Amino acid sequence: MSARVREVANTVDARVIGDDRIQLHGVASISSCSENDLVFVEDEKDLGAALSSKAAAVIAAKFAENVKAAKTLLIVPHPRLAFARAAKLLSQQETRECSIDSSAIVSSSAKIGQSVTIDPWTFVGDDAQIGDRTWLGANCVISREVEVGQDCKIYPNVTMYPGTRIGNRVIVHAGAVVGSDGFGYVRDPATGRYEKFPQIGRLEIEDDVEIGANTTIDRGALETTRIGCGTKIDNLVHIGHNCNFGENVIIAAQAGFSGSITIENNVIIGGQVGVGEHARIQEGVLLGGQAGVLPKKILRGNGVAFWGTPAKPLREYLKNLAGLARLGKKGD
Repeated sequence: MSARVREVANTVDARVIGDDRIQLHGVASISSCSENDLVFVEDEKDLGAALSSKAAAVIAAKFAENVKAAKTLLIVPHPRLAFARAAKLLSQQETRECSIDSSAIVSSSAKIGQSVTIDPWTFVGDDAQIGDRTWLGANCVISREVEVGQDCKIYPNVTMYPGTRIGNRVIVHAGAVVGSDGFGYVRDPATGRYEKFPQIGRLEIEDDVEIGANTTIDRGALETTRIGCGTKIDNLVHIGHNCNFGENVIIAAQAGFSGSITIENNVIIGGQVGVGEHARIQEGVLLGGQAGVLPKKILRGNGVAFWGTPAKPLREYLKNLAGLARLGKKGD
């Protein structure tokens, strides 16, 4: 898809300096752009490179508004955010024929919305519901009584266990497993054997969530595992049963969460973080990469960064590291 500068400016609420009739065909980095591309700069030191590049137009902040340049400028408060929105407008939309492939198996009791695409070898079980304009990639398994909302993208080889509920505009990447049984067992002291505790709850994923490739999210044991609106989950993340994640949570790859954890709104979690059962991460906390949160621990402080294992506020963590370094020198 292509669009004129004025259309992009309207989409991102930008003020245009220069020719707003220029046709844009895509977005790119400054180093790789072509003559019909749109680029962006966040830092004034990069503006010169952008203006001397092949790009047709540049998104920049107020620092560029008084610069004399032959290139068209789009002035916005937050260039990276505006660039992301422009990219969405200019991206080449995947063209899929809205149809159900003849090799797909769709239960007669399933409810399929309008303009749905179901690719080859996908299974849709009894009483499942698929919303309008949703795409199910090849080899997906949509089990009985699963609900998938409108405008979702379910990539190939995704498995949804029975009773899972998916909201609107959700993206689930290839190989993810959602709604599987939690890791719950009861030990018989007489025999030493472990017996499975019931895993009969549900998984509810709200609107605008994105789930990375090969991520696994367990259903509740007796209750509900919930992932809040707008949360973005990277690849290879595991979320245990009965977890309750708030809205707009960011989780990087290889993080792991035990059961019954609460993550409040707007929390940011780095890669390879581990969180113990029944822990609570309060709103706005940032957990640095490889941090470890002990079971039943509560992390407080909107905007506070925690690091290390056990996770501590960053200043305290760095102070402890410095102390260990001093002890090491004394031992030499």
